[in-house]
Amino acid sequence: MLTIWGRANSVNVQKVLWTCDELQIAYERIDAGRGFSDTNTQEYRRLNPNGLIPTLVDGDFILWESNVIVRYLAAPYGDAQFYPADLHSRFLCEQWMDWNATTLWPAVRPIFQLLVRTTPDKRDLSPLGTLQSQADATMRILDEQLQEREFVGGKNFTMADIPVGVSAHRWFNLEIERSELPALRRWYEDINKRPAFRSHVTKPLT
Repeated sequence: MLTIWGRANSVNVQKVLWTCDELQIAYERIDAGRGFSDTNTQEYRRLNPNGLIPTLVDGDFILWESNVIVRYLAAPYGDAQFYPADLHSRFLCEQWMDWNATTLWPAVRPIFQLLVRTTPDKRDLSPLGTLQSQADATMRILDEQLQEREFVGGKNFTMADIPVGVSAHRWFNLEIERSELPALRRWYEDINKRPAFRSHVTKPLT
């Protein structure tokens, strides 16, 4: 059985848990990270030298970096739609997964840190307007992608929807001003219908 180290409310751990449930992969999860066991110990850093979560242990094989773990699970367990057999389709999914890591989540994360992780007495809201505008512009890119596609990678739900989906969930549930982006909203409502998404992602932001 796979072992996943990481707390269930982590954006990156949620990607892995969602993937496991979508693909019906059995796993054991061990709480680790903020509020749980220390990830800065020598023992944990032998698994993940970064001291971050998630970490996947599969027998004697150890893997970290959440998007890579999603790909690792998708390759043997996903069908030809979830982990596209067609090379162009697969790398389109890879593109959007990496875009989430380099562009989408970095646009949403500062707002999340400010409004959720910072206590009210320590919040400096002066940059909020700029941060909202930057996140909004990034979400417009995703909205344009979804105007002629049912899902991020095309007509089928794929591994690409998972990293993008957990970031979008936070954006939709922050107390901020958002543009009306109909295609993005339609896609978000669609992934909300998936039981694995509801089990692992639709949780209070903490």
